[in-house]
Amino acid sequence: MLIDVNAYLGPFAFRALRHDTAAGLLGLMDAKGIDRAVVSSAAAITYRNPQTANEALADEIKDRGDRLIPFAVINPTYADWRHDLTACRDAGFRGLRLYPKWHRYALDDPNGLALVDAATELGMVLSIPMRVEDVRNRSWLIDVPEVPTSEIAAVVAARPKARFHLLNGAGFINGPLGRKDALPPNYLIDVSRMDSVLTNEIGLLIKSLGADRLVFGSGMPFNYPDLALLKLEVLDAPEADKQKIAWENAAGWLKLG
Repeated sequence: MLIDVNAYLGPFAFRALRHDTAAGLLGLMDAKGIDRAVVSSAAAITYRNPQTANEALADEIKDRGDRLIPFAVINPTYADWRHDLTACRDAGFRGLRLYPKWHRYALDDPNGLALVDAATELGMVLSIPMRVEDVRNRSWLIDVPEVPTSEIAAVVAARPKARFHLLNGAGFINGPLGRKDALPPNYLIDVSRMDSVLTNEIGLLIKSLGADRLVFGSGMPFNYPDLALLKLEVLDAPEADKQKIAWENAAGWLKLG
């Protein structure tokens, strides 16, 4: 079993993505042995009002809920976002993807905390991509910074009842997010941007944070999943730990049957 917590559907404003339809992504998943994936709208990242993209995503994955798990994108600086959040929950979205630097707010400011609190009350997981693309792939039209680990650590500490997925990040081993007793155990970190050989950040996090706090993520179709799969394959860790990362931790947090 393999669950990818870091996948996307739909067009992105600044470059074409292959496998960006439900059929295309499922074909890629089948080819790579990925059973289920958490998906959100790539288009919603740059929409002023992401709700239209959430609705398009819901239509795209209709009747594919056995494999594709929808996460909504909500911008808490946009009018009537609370209505959109409730509508997404009622439509079967299990969580949110937050883009504070794209949508011009901070996770720990009043807008960010209001969204975290509202989603937590609805039982939804909060997924935070620290970046969307490698800086080398970005359009010259944009210069959106990464979400700093300090901002993530602040909201994790401030909202211990919330549940967070941290995506597309690295360098955790050098800060509080990489230590088991520094912060509440209310977050999981995906392995998409870390390595298991050169610095072995994944292996070091297993020792300092625990294998039960890591999840598999690829970032497809922004990235091909092969590299993330190889990281898990060559990881020097017990098979039980690899299974936790591959699917068990994600299944538990997402309450998958």
